[in-house]
Amino acid sequence: FAPHEGSFKSRGSRLEQIAYAADQGFTAWEDNEAAGRPVAEQDAMAKALRQRGMTMGVFVASMPRWGDFRPVLGGNDEGDRTAFLADIRKSIDVAKRLDAKWMTVVPGFLDRRLPVEIQTGRIVDTMRRAAEIVAPHGVVMVMEPLNTLVDHPGVFLQTVPQGFAVARGVDSPAVKVLADLYHEQIQAGHLIKTLESCWSEIAYIQFGDNPGRKEPGTGEINYQNVVRWLRAKRFAGVIGMEHGNSIDGRAGEEALIAAYRAIDAA
Repeated sequence: FAPHEGSFKSRGSRLEQIAYAADQGFTAWEDNEAAGRPVAEQDAMAKALRQRGMTMGVFVASMPRWGDFRPVLGGNDEGDRTAFLADIRKSIDVAKRLDAKWMTVVPGFLDRRLPVEIQTGRIVDTMRRAAEIVAPHGVVMVMEPLNTLVDHPGVFLQTVPQGFAVARGVDSPAVKVLADLYHEQIQAGHLIKTLESCWSEIAYIQFGDNPGRKEPGTGEINYQNVVRWLRAKRFAGVIGMEHGNSIDGRAGEEALIAAYRAIDAA
């Protein structure tokens, strides 16, 4: 399980939160914003994780411009694809600095004026070009489907099965799917069946309950059953805790720890 900055806000700075997380038994860490942090901060975080024997989870390799509904990687603007690939190239150094194996990619927004099949083909081509950039470095881009019903209207990639189709089209070990179960529950549901069907292309998982996007046990998802299923699959990767705390302050941090201990004991 991988918390992030803010999971244990009351414990101090980012590095102090990493130390506290390690003391509680967490073995990984996420930082979506890592690519935008100064190099000195990236180096300090990597050092802290190495000292504690923790695995670096995902960071975002190319952040969408949410307010502009860009990039549109399946659209007619080649400039969007060129800029995206430039972001991917720059992210390689970040991944090396952080000892990161996975980086999150959101393949842009939907162009409602173009057939989705054409956009899918263009996105497959773009991700194949991106794979050629990252594969020699042993880094895996994990495409994250996002829900359109609550948080991200207009995104292209909306479900894990859709991500599966793109990853299969790219056909590279450097392009896989990030299954964020909060988003998938809102958009489609059928979580365990979806994981089973798409398992060959899933390289990373994130938790968050629904409604509310808080810790497991605060919503409708049976995370104990999900953990049992993952254990049966012998999943040995990182599970990101990409959600908030349902209670403010230290009480909320203690509730967060208790929630993960409960599902880990399933």
